[in-house]
Parts: sequence; structure tokens; C-alpha cells
Amino acid sequence: MSKKFALVVGASGEIGHAISHKLAEDGWSLYLHFASSKERVMGLLEELEASYKEQEFMSVQADLRNVESIERLSSAIFSLQAVIFAQGHSLYKGLEDTSIEEIRQLFQVHVEHPMSLLAKLTPKLRKKANASVVFVGSIWGDTGASYEAAYSAAKGAQHAFVKAYAKEVASQKITVNAVAPGFIDTKMNQHVELDTRQMLLEEIPAGVFGTTEDVANAVVFLVGEKANYITGQIIRVNGGWYI
Repeated sequence: MSKKFALVVGASGEIGHAISHKLAEDGWSLYLHFASSKERVMGLLEELEASYKEQEFMSVQADLRNVESIERLSSAIFSLQAVIFAQGHSLYKGLEDTSIEEIRQLFQVHVEHPMSLLAKLTPKLRKKANASVVFVGSIWGDTGASYEAAYSAAKGAQHAFVKAYAKEVASQKITVNAVAPGFIDTKMNQHVELDTRQMLLEEIPAGVFGTTEDVANAVVFLVGEKANYITGQIIRVNGGWYI
């Protein structure tokens, strides 16, 4: 049985780390992408190699703020059946205080450069009988957030791209979907003060914050064979916070 390979863009992040573990557990060999957190990715690679000796794990470096990195990253990828975009950063700031450079970086990292990279990787995905692309979007891409207008706009654009590109490649047996997490308990959300966290918790019908594993489980399902007829969807992983 031939190995199935997936590229995890942003494997060094908390959500990317969890996705990598879940994919490996499900039998995937992985390209583990990082921008600058080499030590974290190398630690992840060692963990996976020790636990899944029949699979292959490779690290690939590229800073998605730089257009030059796109060609370098795409050329480092060979056999490929799935791409997961879990990279990115948030920006908690009022629009009046947000610089054009901050807006530009959000769109480059979340939208422009992933689109360009995917254009180069699609011919490789097309060689497989079935292939998958999954973006880790955000609840704010659906509904928007005060003081995160620029981030919400970037995530909304990401969701729109998923719906459009899904139609473009559906006949090629490539599915394109997004997972839109709600409040996930990660370092990215540590800026939220305790009283605000409690208020948010009261708004979530499930009564708990999400975990990185919740997001990873949805991603693994979407790249699996049981999801071959699901495409162009934004799967909300938010405990009923936004429906």
C-alpha cells in the first residue's frame, strides 16, 4: 500500500501541532512546514518518527510573508494528497490604529500567498484519485469581531476562496473545505482577560472552550475518504457559539 502524504502549513503552531499528531495517527506521512519555529517543528518530527516508524516526516521552512518562499516551498513537495493551511496570526487592534503594513501581512499570510502556493501544488494533488485541501479559518470570518476587523476581513476572504476554488477543482476530485474554530484555548487567545473569558464562556451553549484536538479531529475527517463528497463547506467547530 502506497503512502499518503499531506503538507501541514503552520505545523509549528498549537493547532498545526495537534493536526499533525492526528494525521500521523491516521496513517499520513507529513511535510511539516514552519516559518521560524524550527526547534518546535524538529521536536514534533522526532516525536512522530518515534511513534510511527512506517511513515515519513520531513520539515520544510518558508516564511509566507515573503513571496519568494512560495516557489521554494512548492519545489520541496513531491507526492501529495492533502494540504492543510493552519498557519497565520491574529491582530487585536482597532482599525484606526492598524497600519497598512499590518493589514497587508494578514492578507499575505492568510490569503494571497496560500492561494499562490496552492496554484503550484494543485497539479500534484490532481495526480491522486482523490485529494483534499483544508483551511483553518475562523468564526470571525463568518461573523466578524470588534477590534479584529482586519483579521476578520482576511478570514472572510479565506472562506470565500474556499467556496470558489472548491467549484473550480471539483471535477478533478479535489475537495476544498475550511474548519472555522470558535474560541479555542490557545496562546493566541491569552490576551483575553479573565472576566471577558467568563463572559464568552456563558455565551457558548456547550459551556466549554474548544481544544486544538477538536479542530484537528474535524480536519482529519475532511481529508479522509468518508468526506470525498463534501466540498466548499465551512465547518464550524465552536460549541454552538455561532450557528
